Amino acid sequence: MQTLFLSPPSFDGFDGGAGSRYQARREVTSYWYPTWLAQPAALVPHSKLLDCPPHGLDIKYCLETARHYDHVIIHTSTPSLKNDCKVAEAIKRNRPETKIGFVGAHAAVLPAETLKASPAIDWVGRKEFDYTCLEVAEGRPLETIAGLSYRDHEGRIRHNPEREIIANMDALPWVADVYKRDLQIEKYYIGYLLHPYLSLYTGRGCPAQCTFCLWPQTIAGHKYRVRSPQNVAAEMAYLKRLFPQVREFFFDDDTFTANLPRAREIAQRLRPLGLAWSCNSRANLDADTVRFFKDCGLRLFLVGYESGNAQILKNIKKGVTLEEMRRFTRACHDAGVVIHGTFVLGLPIETPQTIEESIRFAQELDMFSMQVSLAAPYPGTELYEMARQNGWFVKRDKTDLVEPDGFQQSALEYPGLSKDAIFEAVDRFYRAYYLRPKPILRIIKTMLEDKEVFVRRCREGFEFFKSLRQRKADLAAARSGASTPAPAGV
Repeated sequence: MQTLFLSPPSFDGFDGGAGSRYQARREVTSYWYPTWLAQPAALVPHSKLLDCPPHGLDIKYCLETARHYDHVIIHTSTPSLKNDCKVAEAIKRNRPETKIGFVGAHAAVLPAETLKASPAIDWVGRKEFDYTCLEVAEGRPLETIAGLSYRDHEGRIRHNPEREIIANMDALPWVADVYKRDLQIEKYYIGYLLHPYLSLYTGRGCPAQCTFCLWPQTIAGHKYRVRSPQNVAAEMAYLKRLFPQVREFFFDDDTFTANLPRAREIAQRLRPLGLAWSCNSRANLDADTVRFFKDCGLRLFLVGYESGNAQILKNIKKGVTLEEMRRFTRACHDAGVVIHGTFVLGLPIETPQTIEESIRFAQELDMFSMQVSLAAPYPGTELYEMARQNGWFVKRDKTDLVEPDGFQQSALEYPGLSKDAIFEAVDRFYRAYYLRPKPILRIIKTMLEDKEVFVRRCREGFEFFKSLRQRKADLAAARSGASTPAPAGV
């Protein structure tokens, strides 16, 4: 069947490609690549990938495109499910014979609930869905396809046996040609990465046990399954030729450094290519490793510090201590490796005191840039189950994670710390970190060194403070009982 892989229009600025923590509208324009859709699209001959949000494609364009396909596969998420169902229903109204499948973490964890969300959904893919999508596109009977849930002819929901996870990651085709064919890479922005950037996976799964992290607990698993260093280096050389304008390549594996010997071999193979590259890492590498990566072209680490409180780090099974984080950060500063650090407010069990500890810890680490998120208890994660059992959820609907305008909301609260106090702390955290001489001077320096960066930072600064004002408006509306206007959608 002619197959369309679709990331549909959603909230203005909604980053549906975001992975481990949440999908939401960001403080500045940010879009991750839709690699989880690009991978099965690379498997299915004559398919097309349509990523509407970063390309500014509206529902009219989306529906007109979908009209020409027998089969539409939509990547959904907990925050976007209702919107995605409306898109599916509109596709069916235009062309009732179109088959529609939903994939993604939400569908993997709640397949029956996802099917019940709309009669327009014919099937959902559970766990790793690459070969599930291929077999549906080949026209195989739904009842024969592993890892799939569907409605039978009587409308009853059926769950087929689980599909084995992919063992040989080198067997998967590269996503490079799908990127070239279907995406305008200049449309993808991440504030801390050089523009234009390009991201891809060299492996799936993560051995860490962080209770809040989405992908390892829902789709990819805790075993780090990897592509060979030769395979990765060959694709990187191909990507360099295919996209000469790319200034930075990002390895989006949950923890690229989890298999350190392999990461070193990949780095060694990248050295002669002369690429600038970055990756996710835990804050536990020694100074020699950091310097080695830097010598091989590493520019930046994306690091989840999460909290400045030791007990919270234990509660979320972070597996890295505050002192390890300090040593790692000093090693990066000494080697000239940039760090973008991420923190999460509202993890168990947050208090006013632990929030202040996190703010002070972030200031002490003094990373080049940082991001503050609200704890997002996604279905299928240990954090979700902890919150359900302990009564930490704010709302009866435990999947209500974003405001009507797409910004993340505080879904949890604790004794002595309300959801409003957690929400307000995000603004305070940002201001306490960035409105200091050193971060301001760092930003000004990068602006003076590059005209394009100057323009970009001005735009991001405007968007950043606008988003903080919108957060305050969301909080005020919640307190007054009013609702924030929903986006113009389907």
